[in-house]
Amino acid sequence: MTADRAARVPTPIPVSVLTGFLGAGKTTLLNRLLKARDLSQTAVIINEFGEVGLDHLLVEHVDDGVVLLSTGCLCCTLRGDLIDALERLLRSLDNGRASFSRVIIETTGLADPAPVLHVLMTHPYLVMRYPLDGIVTVVDAANGAATLDAHAEAVKQVAVADRLVITKTDLIASPSDHVSFDALRGRLRALNPAAPVLDAAAGEADASCVFNCGLYDPANKIPDVKRWLAVEAYADSQGYRGHHWHDHDRSRHDAHIRAFALTAPEAIPAGAFEMFMDLVRSLHGPNLLRVKGVVKLAEHPDQPVVVHAVQHLMHPAARLERWPDEERITRMVFIVRDIEPRAVTELFNAFLGRVAADRPDRAAMIDNPLAPFGGVDR
Repeated sequence: MTADRAARVPTPIPVSVLTGFLGAGKTTLLNRLLKARDLSQTAVIINEFGEVGLDHLLVEHVDDGVVLLSTGCLCCTLRGDLIDALERLLRSLDNGRASFSRVIIETTGLADPAPVLHVLMTHPYLVMRYPLDGIVTVVDAANGAATLDAHAEAVKQVAVADRLVITKTDLIASPSDHVSFDALRGRLRALNPAAPVLDAAAGEADASCVFNCGLYDPANKIPDVKRWLAVEAYADSQGYRGHHWHDHDRSRHDAHIRAFALTAPEAIPAGAFEMFMDLVRSLHGPNLLRVKGVVKLAEHPDQPVVVHAVQHLMHPAARLERWPDEERITRMVFIVRDIEPRAVTELFNAFLGRVAADRPDRAAMIDNPLAPFGGVDR
């Protein structure tokens, strides 16, 4: 890339999605984070100024629907159209009326973060300007367990998060409350073994810990695949071992969530991998809560491809210039709902041409990987 062209390419603006169920404490956390020096160049997208209690921080209007906060951050109303809000911010930035280097989307009134991710993954222009940094889910220490019991969407928010922030732990007083809190923390770790669990009242949820959890490490300017995927956390998880899930209470929302990892040292033909992903998405789309991975393709084994999918939608694949670490193997993380991990792993093995030594009956899948699903390979 020439110097002139590089100068014309806008600097990507990382986007973080702040979610959590009603009453979890998102507003309190957001107010505190926006006062941090590290976030002085931040734009915040909310539903309505009045709903989230940021009015005391507003000082002046910058553009239509965009205001400047006393902290130096920008704030933009969502008005029911996320694309419009993101574009308004870009117009203010590109026209020199505003300056920001990060965006936080607070999902007040949106129980499911998937629609926000869909916008960031599918809009042809916004996908180039706004890379996803991560999903931050806030959980109330006092009511979190009851919320998880009552609302499946709250469990989903926890399962897909890159960071989990527990609020209101300073209100825990009695020994029984401490026992309940320990149980909640364990429950969060079981649902999402890779996401760090941060205690806001203990000062653990500062900007440096909550953000910068995406693929690219802004400090070193290189992809940090190992940190982003955290495959080891899924391998060490106690939830799924030997094709056996420990929680058999199907009335419990947690029991519907699975998190597991796939690895493959061999290079995978691009066509086979594309067929695998297309088939998985067509079979299980709505229940693929999140899929992240770095893939070693046979056509370019020295330039891994980064994949990221949410439900049936897939982010445009990005090819890295080189392997960012010593592990030059395919690594993929699946966070799913009501899908047995074996259904995905056996399909993956079939496309790789693997046959389990103890399952000779699966040999037919090599010649016809669609056979278990009623398909015929032609």
